[in-house]
Amino acid sequence: MPLAKEVIEIIVPKDVFVGVASAPITLVEFGEYENEDCAKANEVVKQLLEKYKGKIKFNFRHFPLTLVHQRSMKASEAAIAAAQTGKFWEMHNVLFNNRRNLGTVSLKIHSIEAGVKDKNFLDALVNGIYGAKVQDDLKEGISRGVKEIPAFFIGKDQIKGKPTLANLSAAIDEALKKEKKKPTKKK
Repeated sequence: MPLAKEVIEIIVPKDVFVGVASAPITLVEFGEYENEDCAKANEVVKQLLEKYKGKIKFNFRHFPLTLVHQRSMKASEAAIAAAQTGKFWEMHNVLFNNRRNLGTVSLKIHSIEAGVKDKNFLDALVNGIYGAKVQDDLKEGISRGVKEIPAFFIGKDQIKGKPTLANLSAAIDEALKKEKKKPTKKK
């Protein structure tokens, strides 16, 4: 009689948020870890999370441009692997800080720096365990009309223009105004 395979639940990127879970606004970015503009946008996101503490939560979705950045796919997989141990945001920041050094062995070293204690981390990367989840993000980005990265969204609306603190703040302020105008549900 064959042994039953163990089913392992994977925490997918669309379910990983940074910020207060009850925040009324969700800011979503499609990006990758080797892209210089995405690294700059990551610094802006950190400022936004501080500026709008309790009002926004942030979700990073993977959109690796593998024709330009060959290591972006494995870096995205590494971030998803870190999310399985509750260390997504730490790994996310370490990857951006080391965006010029994202080989598979380096990713294992970066995971230690991020506090990931999974002894199977390197095996998961080598075996491409999280590759399909990166592909799911990529497909969703394409279906939402992402053509270049970083691409930011609030709800279904893509934020136009460069992802500067002023531009993203204006979009968040507008979304917060709309949120306040919504009728409250009676209990």
